[in-house]
Amino acid sequence: MKYFMFFLAGCLWMSFGIPAQAQYASQKEAAYMATLKAVTDYKMNDEENIKDIEKLRQDEKFNKKLQKMLDQLSNTRSKNSKNRRIYNILQKAGKDIYDELS
Repeated sequence: MKYFMFFLAGCLWMSFGIPAQAQYASQKEAAYMATLKAVTDYKMNDEENIKDIEKLRQDEKFNKKLQKMLDQLSNTRSKNSKNRRIYNILQKAGKDIYDELS
C-alpha cells in the first residue's frame, strides 16, 4: 500500500510537469514568431529596403503572385505538409534571430 501511494504520487507529479513543458515550448515558439515578425517589420523600414519594398507593393503582378502563394497556406490547427514545412522554416528563422540577438 505504501508503495502504491508513492507510485500514485509520482504519476501525479509527472502528469503536472507535462502540460507545463508543453506550455513552455508553445511560448518559446510564439516568442520566435514574434521576434521574426518584429525584426522583419523593422528591416522592411530600413533605408536600403524601403524603396524596393514600396515598388513591390505597387506591382500588381507581384501582388497577384504573392496572393496565390498565400492562398496555399492555412492558419487552421490541422496543417497540411506544406503548411508544416513553412511553419518549421519560420520557427527556425525566428529561433536563429532570437538566439543571435539575445
